[in-house]
Amino acid sequence: MNRALLSAAEKVELAREAGKRTHHFHGGLRLRHNKKISCQDPVIQPPLPASLTVPLLQHIGDVAEPFVSAGDAVLKGQAIGQCQPCATIHSPVSGTVEAIENRPMGHPSGQAGPCVIIRPDGREQWTGLTSIENWQDANPETLINQLQNCGLVGLGGAVFPTHTKARDGRNRNIHTLILNGSECEPYISCDEMLMREQPEKIVLGARILRRTLGAERVIIAIEDQMGAVQKALTRAADLADCKSISVVKVTTIYPEGGERQLIQVLTGLEVPAGGRPSDLGLVCQNVATAAAVADAVVEGKPLIERYVTVTGNGIAHPRNFKALLGTPFSHLVALSGGYTDDVARLVVGGPMMGYPLASDDEPVVKASNCLLALTAKDIEAPQPEMPCIRCGECARVCPATLLPQELHLQVRNGLWEQAQEYGLSACIECGCCDFVCPSHIPLVDWFRYGKGQQRERALEKTATEQARMRFENREARLLKSKQERAAKMAARKQLLQGKAAQQDRIKASIARAENKTAKPGNDNPGTGEQGKLPDDT
Repeated sequence: MNRALLSAAEKVELAREAGKRTHHFHGGLRLRHNKKISCQDPVIQPPLPASLTVPLLQHIGDVAEPFVSAGDAVLKGQAIGQCQPCATIHSPVSGTVEAIENRPMGHPSGQAGPCVIIRPDGREQWTGLTSIENWQDANPETLINQLQNCGLVGLGGAVFPTHTKARDGRNRNIHTLILNGSECEPYISCDEMLMREQPEKIVLGARILRRTLGAERVIIAIEDQMGAVQKALTRAADLADCKSISVVKVTTIYPEGGERQLIQVLTGLEVPAGGRPSDLGLVCQNVATAAAVADAVVEGKPLIERYVTVTGNGIAHPRNFKALLGTPFSHLVALSGGYTDDVARLVVGGPMMGYPLASDDEPVVKASNCLLALTAKDIEAPQPEMPCIRCGECARVCPATLLPQELHLQVRNGLWEQAQEYGLSACIECGCCDFVCPSHIPLVDWFRYGKGQQRERALEKTATEQARMRFENREARLLKSKQERAAKMAARKQLLQGKAAQQDRIKASIARAENKTAKPGNDNPGTGEQGKLPDDT
């Protein structure tokens, strides 16, 4: 059956069979996981650092407006910033706001942004929390508002506001919720440790999300190497007597944890180009997001902490932490035994899609899943870029079924329309093409540059269109004003002409009257000359 030829309705029906058998997506790489080094010890809660830096941009959208000022006392869980319709930012501790200033904010761009600097008081005093205990009977819109008020975003890396995704899914007749536990990038193990240690919370969050979306069933997708995780999650689902939840193992291949790739593995269907999973009746969330949903709804706790992996050959004792947002990475590194002597580079995220970190003073944010410390041996010496030899290896491994060699040619020559036709916006920047390129062409860097140029062109186009509309509106207003003035002048002229005509008629009437009065004649025609009567004789 050629699934690409199915109608939209047929694809939705076929997607209902998600998870009953697994499929394959195009391309991908089999990489060494290197996860065991950080999974030997249980997850720990670090002691409070001296201060926490809480960025006001930890989500897709605009920077949040602060609710606090320097010198203000704050409580743990208190809202300190918000940007409608994005997620709320909360204080991770009780303490005092020292400043609100621009600092590095844990963003891939490396740029500084507004951050709230909080010095803890050590009392860990919570603000008043509002929970929804009877969530089974709660209105879905009430649950969605709770997710927004608690600042929930996708913890798989995209940090898309959870309430927005839930509301969109609610309006689009979702039948299946997919929880993504396929942590496919090497070294990162925070989701695996979460699923090992808190399976009950993940199952509870899955049930709440299922009710919020109105979905019929839930699939928790994990890697086929996670046998212990499967047992823990299955047992938690059984204890909750929730038969609508199933745990499905998928083949460990990078980048299977990508949303579109995972959906293709579970359904055999591709998300339409330019479309969303909800077009197939699906919504995908991360397992850590599900755990945060349980905290938000049942306990009223906002998103102020997350699991973070600190690992790599440059770390003395790799492990996982349940770290407060705003904690400097240096604090976690110190609790991991510090760096080894040969540490050479710090990366936030994994070795494939992570970005370099300039300083370990930067804070943990909602998107931070891993700090990777690489040694000189881990880093390949930069190789000179050579011309493309058209070998096709990049196309063979591309999970988005693109032609990277052709796309690179279009971007490099500034052929933006052609680059769009070759699917530039569909690139997920997974790095597979870079990994296999024998010519050492930094393809992903070129594609990121191309996307940046596309955004600039889109902004310029929008600005040009707005300027054109302003000009046309101004011209229309001027023309309308001119026409109104001309109409008023014509009406006034007509009025004046009417008045003049009326005055002429009045004058004519007066003249006629005067003419009648002044006309000569005899008033007594029977008298003689000078009014005398004729003689009787």
